[in-house]
Order: sequence, then structure tokens, then C-alpha cells
Amino acid sequence: MIVLLWVLIGFLGYQTFMSVYKPIQFDEAKNKRYAQVITRLIDIRDAQLAHRQVTGVFAPNFENLIKFIDTAQYTITQRRDTLVIDAELTKRYGGVETMKELTLIDTLAFVSVKDSLFRTSTRYKDMMNVPVGKEGAKFEMNAGFIESEDIKIPVFEAFVKKDVILYDLDKDSRIQENQVISVDGVNGDAIRVGSMNEVKTNGNWPKTYGDNE
Repeated sequence: MIVLLWVLIGFLGYQTFMSVYKPIQFDEAKNKRYAQVITRLIDIRDAQLAHRQVTGVFAPNFENLIKFIDTAQYTITQRRDTLVIDAELTKRYGGVETMKELTLIDTLAFVSVKDSLFRTSTRYKDMMNVPVGKEGAKFEMNAGFIESEDIKIPVFEAFVKKDVILYDLDKDSRIQENQVISVDGVNGDAIRVGSMNEVKTNGNWPKTYGDNE
């Protein structure tokens, strides 16, 4: 009887310990995986912002985005104001020289987008791959336009479901994580950057994970 009692006490003690320890284990694994995913989403956002700066739109898929990084260049320019003779007004005023101000844009140099964003790293070639979680998983990415006051504004988003990142962790903890609404958590059932419904390029993670703007 005493032996059974000690077994019961041991079992209850283990259950109590695991009820506390399992969430800690889950959070540690989750935070490490989220950090790696967010690092890659930041690369995707930086590449997309460069694409928009050079072309005026966001890339519709990763193939186009990677090709852009490999080949595109930023144009470095300088604006300067100068005075020149206004021939029309000079003629109108009987030959009295009349000046007008012009803004000139000089091209100073061309800089590789790849060198600016990634220097010698080739990690951008794998930016479509989710770095942790379910093997072979890829980020979903969309690009397009939304209209505001008859103006088409380019937008994009890239995301991956939390269930893909955390697929092999405790099921009950994953269900709770998909329902998170918190200022210090990743809200919703996915980690994402950008939006197809509004003009924004920030991520849905708190700054403790990395720059989300």
C-alpha cells in the first residue's frame, strides 16, 4: 500500500512538473524558430522594397525577385538647382536677359542591388525556403495593387503558417499559439510581412524578434 502511495505521489509530482515544464520547452523552441523565420522575412521585405524602388512595383514571385537581385542596379543621383537664360522672356523684354531656375538631376553612379543588400552572401537565393519546421516548406508570397482614390498602389505580402513552423511540437500548445492576441506575441496563425489589403510593409511580430518596419 505504501509503495502504491509513493508511486501515486511520484506520478502526480511528474504530472505537475511536466505541466509547468512543457510550456517552457514549447516557448524556447518556438522563439528560436520564429527568430530564424523572421530573419528570412526581413530579407524578403528588403528585397521587395528594393524591387519597388527600382521598378515601381513589387515582384510577383521569388523567381523574379531573385533574378532582380542578381542583375539590378540602384542609380545614384544628385539634384542641383541652376540658373539659365529664359530665351522666351528675354525676347519678350526686348533682349534684356531674364533668368529662370532649373533643377537638374545628375547621374553619379550605379550600385548593385545585391551588393547593397547582401554583400558577399548568397542567402537570398534560398529566401523562399522556410528555414525551420516542416521539411521542404516554402513561404507564400503575393504581390499586386490596391486602389485608393483612383490610384493603384503596389502591395505585397509573404507569410508562413505557424503550424508549418511548429508542426512537430505539442499539439495543444500549437492550438493556443494560433489564437495568440498579444502585444508581445506574434498574433494570428501565421508569421507575415506586408499585406494585400492595406498599404504596409511591416511584419506582425513584436520588436523583440527583430525590426518589423
